[in-house]
Amino acid sequence: MPQINETFALYSERFMLLAAIAYAIAFVAFAWDLVQNSKTTNAVLAQSQQAAAAASKTRVRAMSGTGSESGEEDGYQDTTLGGPEGRVQRPTFHAAVPAAGAGGAAVTADDSMRYGSARRGTARVAVALTLVAAVIHGAGVLTRGLAAGRVPWGNMYEFCTTGGFVVAAVFLIVLTRRDLRFLGTFVIGLVLVMMTAASVAFWTPAGHLVPALQSYWLIIHVSIAVMSSALFTLTFAMSVLQLMQSRREVALTSGTADKLAFMRLVPSALSLENMAYRINAVAFVGWTLTLMFGSIWAEAAWGRFWGWDTKEVWTFVIWVVYAGYLHARATRGWTGTRAAWLSIVGYLCVVFNFSIVNVYFAGLHSYAGVR
Repeated sequence: MPQINETFALYSERFMLLAAIAYAIAFVAFAWDLVQNSKTTNAVLAQSQQAAAAASKTRVRAMSGTGSESGEEDGYQDTTLGGPEGRVQRPTFHAAVPAAGAGGAAVTADDSMRYGSARRGTARVAVALTLVAAVIHGAGVLTRGLAAGRVPWGNMYEFCTTGGFVVAAVFLIVLTRRDLRFLGTFVIGLVLVMMTAASVAFWTPAGHLVPALQSYWLIIHVSIAVMSSALFTLTFAMSVLQLMQSRREVALTSGTADKLAFMRLVPSALSLENMAYRINAVAFVGWTLTLMFGSIWAEAAWGRFWGWDTKEVWTFVIWVVYAGYLHARATRGWTGTRAAWLSIVGYLCVVFNFSIVNVYFAGLHSYAGVR
């Protein structure tokens, strides 16, 4: 059995600290981008409404045949036209109210979430910082593996740090195809939570694996599980934003003032739902493989494919929830908020399985490594 390399272990911890700092700055940059562009879109919409009001006034004056502005106030005209047929009410008008979700699409991307022509400097800086943080984070995961002489996911500390890296990496990869920068605050926030939990609650020194984990199935089973969980993290953030955007759209339709200006940078609730559904479908395939390979590994390690261990049960519960989500949306018409809530419940099950089950439930899968 290889010796533990304490030098690499120390480097790993320092890389993790630097990565956390870079993620924190990126998180602030993503949040500032939302605030900054909310102010910008407010100003643009105000100018558009003023221009529309001015154009409408001009049309009214042209219809009346006079240049008088008498009686015109705040975009409303209540004077009358005289003529041989009698007095006719002059047409009225009001400033246009932007359609729900239209503001965000006009500023960044349309509902296909492709990049638009607008340049968002703060968002570009945030993405660059996330890339730097992910590179440093990857170096931390790599040196942790070199320190222990194995793949670095043998306990909760390593699960959290590796999982956070995969979430950030998947987010950056998806950004090359779709403009999901509006998710940056939420996704990087979750990465920071994972890294904080790893350092504060789950820190474990580099060490050797317990005998049951000393198998090539560890690489296959856990790597697919971590990748699927990273995709579920993206869809969780999308589903939360979908609920917020849906409420905003209903409020705007009823004429309520827009209280969530930053949501103009986010596509419509329907577009978020469709994107989350496609990503969840891919992640569900990965989770199915996780369940299958885990059963095969269990047979090789303990002589049975299924033993109703707590970890096994909750892995199956997650599979059932996401299977229900995909089935209900595809065949039963469960769209909108119901689909979003099912996706959120599925991710909460993932978090419960990843944290509470590993730490507080005794069983054959108790590899938390917390001391």
